[in-house]
Amino acid sequence: MSHAWQLQEAKNKFSNLVERALQEGPQIVTKHGKAAVVVLSVDDYKKITKPKDSLAEFLQKSPLVGMELDLSRDKNPPRDVPL
Repeated sequence: MSHAWQLQEAKNKFSNLVERALQEGPQIVTKHGKAAVVVLSVDDYKKITKPKDSLAEFLQKSPLVGMELDLSRDKNPPRDVPL
């Protein structure tokens, strides 16, 4: 269950805030009476930011799958560029 902390209280008791985030879940910090930020554990953060698919699965779902791509290189010499 999340708990709301006023900014001054969160600053004064930061170690308690961190411990509660680790033990109880996300903690809300308010500024001027409005929710400003959420403090959460790294594990909780990873859960919400982890991609749903692996890179391989993402690429397999691409609308470009099966398209023929010309991967040959141009053998012409590079253009002259004045330096």
